Amino acid sequence: MKIEIWSDVMCPFCYIGKKNFEQALDKLPFKNEVEVEWKSFQLDPTLNSEETKTTSEYFREKKGFPEEQAKQMTAQVVQMGKAAGIEFNFEKALITNTFSAHKILHLAKKHNKSTEMEEELFRSHFLNGENIGSVEVLSTLAQKLGINKEEVLETLSSDQFDNDVHQDISEARNNGVSGVPFFILNGKYAISGAQPAELFEEALTKTYHETLQHSKDLKDNNLSCDTDGCSI
Repeated sequence: MKIEIWSDVMCPFCYIGKKNFEQALDKLPFKNEVEVEWKSFQLDPTLNSEETKTTSEYFREKKGFPEEQAKQMTAQVVQMGKAAGIEFNFEKALITNTFSAHKILHLAKKHNKSTEMEEELFRSHFLNGENIGSVEVLSTLAQKLGINKEEVLETLSSDQFDNDVHQDISEARNNGVSGVPFFILNGKYAISGAQPAELFEEALTKTYHETLQHSKDLKDNNLSCDTDGCSI
C-alpha cells in the first residue's frame, strides 16, 4: 500500500500531520507493508532564498497581521504541537524560500532517507531556528543521514532535482491540492490537514483491507495463460 504526502517544510501543520500519521501507522500490524512517498509543495514560492524573516515579520509583511494577532495564532499551534509531541519554537523559526530544502528531500529519496530528512528539516526549522535555505545547514543535515557532502553541494549548485520538485507541485495542482499536508492513500482516498491519529488509523486500515480484497478478486478472476495452458 502506498501513501503519498504533499508537505512544505515551513508548514507547522505538516509537522503535526506527520507525527499523527506516524503514530497511527506504528500501531498497525501491516505497517511494514506501507510505502510512504513525500512530495514537494511550496506555500510561498515568492520568498527570497537569500533572506530570512522571523515568523512575526512574515505574518506582518505577507499576511498583514499585527504582531499580537500573530502571537495568538502561533500560541494555538504550539498547543496543538504539544499534543503531537512537538515543542514548536516560533520565536526562533526563520522563514525563507524552501525550494533548496525540497531538492535535498529528493536527494534523500534517492538514498531511501526521505522520511528521515523530512524529520530533520522540520526539527531544524521549528525547533532549532536554523536557516533551511542555507547550503551549510542542508549539507549538515544530509551528512547526518550519511549522504556525501559533495553530492549535496552538487545538488544545490545545479538544476538537479529541480524538475522533480516542480513535478510534485504540478501534480498537487492537478489533484486539486491547494493546502498541505495532503495525503493520498493508495491513489484512492484523500486526507487533508493535520488530522488526529485516530482518523489516520481508521483510514489506513480501511484502505489496506480494501486493497487486500481487490487483490484477491483479481487473483480469483485471473484470466491468463502460462506454460501449462490457460486458466478460465
